[in-house]
Amino acid sequence: MSEQNTEAKLKNLLKQEKIKLWNPPYTSDDGHPSAEHMQELTKRYTPLLGLSASEVGAALELIRVRAVERGKGNRIFRETSVATLELQLPRDCRKDLKSKDYLEMRLDVLVQELLDRIREEFGLKSVKLILNGKTLTADQRLNCQGVTNHSRLMVLKVSDAELKQQISKDEEEEKNQSDGLQRTYKGFQILSERDGSEDPDTMPFLEIADQKGNPLKIPDRERKALILAMGFHEKGRSLMKRKQYDNALCHLLQADHQFSTFGSVLLSSVDNYGVLQLDIVWCYRALEALSCLSDAKSRLQRAEECFLQCYGEQKQRLLQIKGNTGREEVLFLRLHLLQSLLSYVDGDDSQAQHQLSKVESLYERLRPDPEKMGKLMALGFTEREVRLGLRACWGDVHEAAMLISNRRQEREQLKQREQQRRAARMEAISMLTELGYSRKDAAQALKRANGDINRASAILLDSGLAAQASNNNTQLCPDQMEQLLDLGFEPSVAEEALQLTAGDVQSATQLLLDNQGVLTSPTMSSASSSPSSSSAPTPSSTSPEDDELVHELLGDISRHEEDYLDLTLDEEAELIAAMKGYLS
Repeated sequence: MSEQNTEAKLKNLLKQEKIKLWNPPYTSDDGHPSAEHMQELTKRYTPLLGLSASEVGAALELIRVRAVERGKGNRIFRETSVATLELQLPRDCRKDLKSKDYLEMRLDVLVQELLDRIREEFGLKSVKLILNGKTLTADQRLNCQGVTNHSRLMVLKVSDAELKQQISKDEEEEKNQSDGLQRTYKGFQILSERDGSEDPDTMPFLEIADQKGNPLKIPDRERKALILAMGFHEKGRSLMKRKQYDNALCHLLQADHQFSTFGSVLLSSVDNYGVLQLDIVWCYRALEALSCLSDAKSRLQRAEECFLQCYGEQKQRLLQIKGNTGREEVLFLRLHLLQSLLSYVDGDDSQAQHQLSKVESLYERLRPDPEKMGKLMALGFTEREVRLGLRACWGDVHEAAMLISNRRQEREQLKQREQQRRAARMEAISMLTELGYSRKDAAQALKRANGDINRASAILLDSGLAAQASNNNTQLCPDQMEQLLDLGFEPSVAEEALQLTAGDVQSATQLLLDNQGVLTSPTMSSASSSPSSSSAPTPSSTSPEDDELVHELLGDISRHEEDYLDLTLDEEAELIAAMKGYLS
């Protein structure tokens, strides 16, 4: 860390004086250094940095050597189109923590070829490549994904923690972290499709709620996409708690990709997006990949803008919603701490110290007081409730006890209202199914009718007549066909799938996926014999495998809505101490 700080300061000084170490008089034509001129620079810069002459001299020579190598790389690239790529290897794979690892590679080859080279040369079994926070796709070319000459690529080892212990050796070699990501995606897709028509005790589903836990009405498409984004985020946070930062980062970047499909209005109205940006940069820090933090500043800026938009400039919006602001302050503590770290790495000690002062002030107010914690826990409150309560009330034990008690009561009332709402909905669905409709159709009709069973019945009658009149010959629009063709399905098969699912693109897609893109005669006859499209397989169909996957994912989701605010501050305290050491 201190070496990067010294290099950044020296580069700023060299830039101010327009000194190019790779040119004469500092470097001869054959690439060797000029001892006289380099010593002169060392002598001039040593008092400015407050370091020893040997440290400054070594740092200057390192900068010169890298600049010369970069020039050679530029020349090679111009003449041969072979690029030089800088690799940020996992810490336990680096031979020398101060040196950098490079690979020469053409940019018009598939990423898979680079992955194979990395595995071969560095002895890594399975890896992912990250460029500016984006995971590179193996079956696409390097230059099509933004990789250029001298690009810095972060190499993440693939974890097998999610793989079952009983799988064979051959299967284990084929499976990698993408399998875990696919399982997460499928599981949350199943949850996003569930509409509450199943038994809540055996078939859980997810809802989007406000900061007080009240369900929000969001259009289906946005709701499903938001559940996927938040699901990947929750899975990533769960892995972070287990210190599996490589795997966590892959899930967090996938969540970031899902969030990127939303408009700026939604992203600025929920703090989830800001918290995600913080978590991504926190993973970078944990992986000691500071040389790959080219997008970290922009992520922290987006996080700060998100918090200010959601909470208000003076947190007045948050105060109006929750009645206090103390719990959310831990987010700003982590934000300023990461900003301080990045400023230090950039050589800006003054800004690093400024941000660290904010952090220390917040830490003194937010760190748990063991005596106060003990008093409240003796009253029967949980450690999490006590920690959050004390922060919300800025350490006042009496107010914290009142707040925790009131919050418990609010949660119980909310839970009872939700149980009543679900019970009424289940009863209405049962009444409609007794009339001969499927549970799925009944649930969808009730949703359209805002819970009014008479209106839902009318909707079902109308749709039934329309379905009968169409005689199963659904009129397909070009957009529906185009969506399936874009996914790579054959036109004839895509049309059959859409006919079988009454034009429902999502159901048609799942039908084709379930049957590997081939609709056999038994599948077609069984689906077409049904009067409604609900018999076609959809992501919301329940099977033992689906239920197992869903319950596995739910194990990674905290049941407490403020889990993301319940930081013990242990890791933050370690980084604060390290930053104070660096800056001293």
